[in-house]
Amino acid sequence: MAHDVSPTARALLALEVIQNSPGITAHRLGERLGVTQRAARRYVAILREADLPIESVSGPHGGYRVGRGLRLPPLMFTAAEAMGLVMAVLEGHRNAANPTDLVGSALAKIVRALPERVAGPVRVFREVSTPRAAHEAWASPELTTQLIEACTAARRLRLGYRMGKAADRVMEVDPWAVVLRHSRWYLLGWSHARQALRVLRVDRIVTIEALPDTFTPPQELDALRTLEEHLSQGWTHPVDVLVDATIEETSRWVPRSLGRLEPDEESRTRLRATTDEPDWYARQLAAIPAPFRVIGSRELQRATAALGQRLVQAGEAEVST
Repeated sequence: MAHDVSPTARALLALEVIQNSPGITAHRLGERLGVTQRAARRYVAILREADLPIESVSGPHGGYRVGRGLRLPPLMFTAAEAMGLVMAVLEGHRNAANPTDLVGSALAKIVRALPERVAGPVRVFREVSTPRAAHEAWASPELTTQLIEACTAARRLRLGYRMGKAADRVMEVDPWAVVLRHSRWYLLGWSHARQALRVLRVDRIVTIEALPDTFTPPQELDALRTLEEHLSQGWTHPVDVLVDATIEETSRWVPRSLGRLEPDEESRTRLRATTDEPDWYARQLAAIPAPFRVIGSRELQRATAALGQRLVQAGEAEVST
């Protein structure tokens, strides 16, 4: 433990240790605090001078426990504990980013109490979706905290990344931001192996090593927009859809992760993207409450036509009584 920790801070740490380990001896308490047994007793004396009911446990080792009537001090979180709590709330509550929501208000109080290196990146999380499915992998709060700290310090990382059934890949990355999108955590950054922007799933990062190299982050980076645009590009089949509505209207119906919106003639909008799943993409297009036409690709045209036929057949089906 660092030698510049104040006696008051160590006394509060001693209180936390005693709360978590009732009956702990002075010797064990000293080991947990990184001090001598005599110093541990001195911190217990400080707590008692502050009128905190620290009781001595009878027995050959003379342990300590917290007595009744203790008014608890403010909660103390490690950065990883706080980050884990924030991650769980953001994933599990749709309006957690809204300060007028009851849960959102409580989360805002926690964020204000976090160290700035954690609180700063957390404040930029603007979009919360439905809770993650039970089968989805859990992103480690400890590892996520390390990633956020590296983003804040603009320090290059060497990562071990799980690639499905293939061997883990080792890569060096300049980490720009950690972003929550559709209940998944992503690391947005620059890959030195590919010399390109990369988006990595945090739950697939298996090892992390901070390197001495630093970098200059992109100025005025909109991490969420950059992530969504990246997720909509680079797949097998091109997407080109003409929507009979303005960009302002279309942007209310089409999430940025679905593609890039461009103005077209007569106040219409072009939706451009790529996809590996034309059938899935056709279902997303079906939710647009305005006329649209699939210009490309042929695979998406087929998938959209097939979906339309199924919907027509479903609407024409006789209802048995």
